[in-house]
Amino acid sequence: MRETLQGMVGKDIVVDTRSPWMYIGRLESVQADSLLLRDVDVHDSGENPLPKERYVIDSRATGIKANRRSVYVSLDYVVSASLLSEVIKY
Repeated sequence: MRETLQGMVGKDIVVDTRSPWMYIGRLESVQADSLLLRDVDVHDSGENPLPKERYVIDSRATGIKANRRSVYVSLDYVVSASLLSEVIKY
């Protein structure tokens, strides 16, 4: 997974985790045990009635609503990562 993520450095990505938390931001670097994201929307989907996928689709359409300048995300908690530009509106 680290090699694939390296190809996403400098791009806006969506990071899904094993928790209700998701992260939408620019991937700055892939480190040994974490991802460093910049200009990040840290979102707790457990506190929002909007389904996670709808939130991601809206973020692609309206832009990232950053609430953190930078965030380290542990790779132990990452379930998936994708480019924000590859989010499909349904």
